[in-house]
Amino acid sequence: MIVTPLDSAVLDSKAHYVFYHKMVDFAFKELIVAVKRENICSAQEVELFKQYCDLLLYSIEAMRIKYMYDDADNMKVDLTDSGFPNYLEFRYLFNDLELREEYLNKLTPIATLKGEFLDTLMRKKEPVSKRKLYQASSIIYYTSVNKQYIFNRFVQGKIIKAPNANIAAYMTSWSFYDVSHNRPFICYLYFNYDGKDVNEERDAIYNVLKTVADRDMALDTLAYSIDKKLPKVAPKLIKRIDLGPLHNVFAKDAHAVTHTILESIGKKEIPLESYAFSLGVHKVTSESEFKAGSFFSKQTLQKWDAVLKHNYILAPHRIIQLLYNKTPDLMRTLEKPPIEVSGLI
Repeated sequence: MIVTPLDSAVLDSKAHYVFYHKMVDFAFKELIVAVKRENICSAQEVELFKQYCDLLLYSIEAMRIKYMYDDADNMKVDLTDSGFPNYLEFRYLFNDLELREEYLNKLTPIATLKGEFLDTLMRKKEPVSKRKLYQASSIIYYTSVNKQYIFNRFVQGKIIKAPNANIAAYMTSWSFYDVSHNRPFICYLYFNYDGKDVNEERDAIYNVLKTVADRDMALDTLAYSIDKKLPKVAPKLIKRIDLGPLHNVFAKDAHAVTHTILESIGKKEIPLESYAFSLGVHKVTSESEFKAGSFFSKQTLQKWDAVLKHNYILAPHRIIQLLYNKTPDLMRTLEKPPIEVSGLI
């Protein structure tokens, strides 16, 4: 039985790590399928969406391996509107892997550890100690985890041809882990380019996005900043997806959905593995262009339409019923009725 005190956000046992990873992995796979099925994103956007989600899941799996038998440290799930690991956990992964060779040299050789395991299990008929299990998990962690696939604070996608030329000629994507919210965002930029080869502007585009688009902010402000800093780039559509919160037994925020789920779990009205996923999709479109600047230095800028904000909730059928009963006002603010996904078995 897993017990998670309401005032704690620390994963402090093997059961917690296994259960939390299983829940996040399952919820994200359901999310990817639902985003495609409900046409929340285009086919190209879904493909990129899945790639960023895979990076996130890879990182959380690395955390599971890292902390599985570690008695000294515990992984922390964020206390704000998140339900995801605290951003510092991702930084710890990077720091560990920077010193990968140094740590591996300090660990017991694999052949020696295997021999000790066999001796303990076969000859002594005793369980392997947690210290030895931690050594084994550390070897797996440092030999199998690739720093290249860890979800970074900012992850830049490539510039590609836009699938719909009526929107724009090119598109690029990026993802960031907002430190204030401790949850991931995925963004898409559709744009035209005033030049022969867009790759000539590639580094400048990447640099601007990393500088101004690495945090949650007003989308029209972000659009203007990108437009202003890149004279040869004409942004036409910016779409940002807010992943979360992931409402579950490990979340500790004050969100109405989280509170409802925690309260009902506490009353044994719903099972411990109950969850819901909030998803916010904001987008802003250029409606026209105008010239700005002095007579000798004019720049073509976009006039942006109002930001469209669409909120969704994905949850199993039983949780949807619960939310309609307990949070009817919140349900009326959604873009469409809650999207049904499978429950964790």
